[in-house]
Amino acid sequence: QVQLVELGGGLVQAGGSLRLSCAASGRTSSRYFMGWFRQAPGKEREFVASIRWSGGSTVYANSVKGRFTISKEYAKNTVYLQMISLKPEDTAVYYCAVGGSPGGPWDYWGQGTQVTVSS
Repeated sequence: QVQLVELGGGLVQAGGSLRLSCAASGRTSSRYFMGWFRQAPGKEREFVASIRWSGGSTVYANSVKGRFTISKEYAKNTVYLQMISLKPEDTAVYYCAVGGSPGGPWDYWGQGTQVTVSS
C-alpha cells in the first residue's frame, strides 16, 4: 500500500503561481512513476504531468507545457507541481497518483487539493 497526501492548493488570481506537494509513504518503489491529474467541475479527470521516480524523466500535457513543472525530492519522498502563469481554466481539484508506467494504470491516489484561479 502507498499513501499519498497532497498539500498546497488554494485561491490565486490569474497570472499567479502555486506549488503543490505530494508526500508518499508506505511501499514506495524506485520503479514507480508519480503523476498529477486534475478534475474540473463537470469534466473528466485529466492527466497533467508525470515523473519517473528513478531517473526523473517527465511528461506533460500540452495544456500545461511551459507553465507547470513537476519535480521530486528523494529525501522527503515528495513530488511537487510548480504552477506559474495560472489561468481560470486551470481551476480544478488536483490529485497525485502512483503507478508502474507513465501511461497508467495508476494504482494509488491522493485525496486531492482544490486549486481555484480567479479572473
